[in-house]
Amino acid sequence: MDISLLINTYDAQHRQQGWPRQRLLHECLRDAIRSGKLAAGQRLAASRALAEELGVARNTVLYAYEQLASEGFVTTDRRGTVVAELRTTGAPMGDSGSAGEAAAQLAPGLSQRACNLRPVSGAADRMGAFVPGVPALEQFPMALWRRMLERALRGITVRQLNYGDPAGEPQLRAAIADHLRASRGVVCEATQVFITDGTQSSLDLCMLALADDGDTIWIENPGYGGALAAARGAGLAVAGIDVDDEGIAPKPDDWLLRPPRLIYTTPSHQYPVGSVLSLRRRHALIEAAHTAGALIIEDDYDSEFRHDGAPLHAMQGLAKDAPVVYLGTFSKTMFPSLRIGFVVVPAALADQFAQMRAQSSARGRVAEQLALAEFLRSGQFLLHLRRMRRLYRQRRDALVTALQKHLGAVATVHGGSAGMHLSLRFKREGMDDVAVVAQAARHGIAVNALSTHDTQGDSGWKGLMLGYAQVPAEQMDELVQRLAAVVHLAAYAANRKSALAAELRTPYPPARRTNGRSRR
Repeated sequence: MDISLLINTYDAQHRQQGWPRQRLLHECLRDAIRSGKLAAGQRLAASRALAEELGVARNTVLYAYEQLASEGFVTTDRRGTVVAELRTTGAPMGDSGSAGEAAAQLAPGLSQRACNLRPVSGAADRMGAFVPGVPALEQFPMALWRRMLERALRGITVRQLNYGDPAGEPQLRAAIADHLRASRGVVCEATQVFITDGTQSSLDLCMLALADDGDTIWIENPGYGGALAAARGAGLAVAGIDVDDEGIAPKPDDWLLRPPRLIYTTPSHQYPVGSVLSLRRRHALIEAAHTAGALIIEDDYDSEFRHDGAPLHAMQGLAKDAPVVYLGTFSKTMFPSLRIGFVVVPAALADQFAQMRAQSSARGRVAEQLALAEFLRSGQFLLHLRRMRRLYRQRRDALVTALQKHLGAVATVHGGSAGMHLSLRFKREGMDDVAVVAQAARHGIAVNALSTHDTQGDSGWKGLMLGYAQVPAEQMDELVQRLAAVVHLAAYAANRKSALAAELRTPYPPARRTNGRSRR
């Protein structure tokens, strides 16, 4: 390499820094070695020759070489100075390697818990058929919300421009407490309500506040990946508890062999299967948790949208002093970017929870919280919920009809009695739901594979999770037909594979003997 050209280029890039020549030479050579322009094993010019070439004193070159040697970038022997073999070198400048490889080299310090996080299935901003977890955004009364937000902004005082209450705006906490008492049977006061940035924020907070490193948490299997991530981030030991048609189903051995400190459940509409936790199991879980000294984290997911039968009250209000922490959010009932959720803690924990929240909470977004308080108080929130219940019921009915028509032979519908999604469980063993999801995406259909939500081991649920909130009822049949073509092809492939395996296992029939000779 032409060292003189390298120095002149480097000098032009850093001339404004006013470095002396010896530092400039040292920095230039070190940068070239680290970037790979000077490769390991390459012999540098002799100090006297390089000094003459650059027109500098020999001591300038000697200083640079000695600094590089002390830092381990070069080695010296009787024949001169050689670029050392570095143990960890960055990718050469201009290297065409992947961005992931470069990131791994530049950021080697990720924790094990970060490396263990489950990959996120798809972009967070996906919309269309049949993306779960996203409401019918076009139906939200945006003009009304804008007026309420503007009123809140006009009414904000100078005092409210300062850091807010870490527990949330008092008006919103009181409005949420009133709403929960009336609509969900939750027993609480405003002092027990804490505002968060959404369910994931609530989960992170609860895992850190309510359990110590190494404590055991039960999470439904299959279950919500966000709860799994929060548990791992808090250093908890995760135990997957299987789910059936009545929701989470712990066995007696679970209480004996892996007693929990926390139990995470989605009783109103299990994520992702869609089961509704029966009243019998709710009481049994509360009683057993109380006996074991465990806390239940009740994520009241999709509780506002009950399509069949009377809604069940929240677990939090089913028993006096129930050991339940209640989570809710407005992401599904209003819109996800609002980023407002809440935690309702037992009265005995409220003071300590408030102290901890004061030391860890980001405080702000006063206008949005005040506007939401008005939205709740004015009755507009309940009016919006009634409209959405009718709409989602129509879309649910259209989806179930189409699924039974086009896929009834190969799959069973689960979890359609509530919420904004249902699950489709494959009847044929051996069907690859992950492959079905990938193939469906090529046909413009966005679904989730149930098996990717396994918390611990194989849950036995293979199928698809379908959100219907964004899909007009009149489009359901055509979209399901497109999905059915993919699923039936996967079922055919699974049948062929099963038949071939059966043939290979079948022994040949015994040979018949004729005149002392055997023949088949």
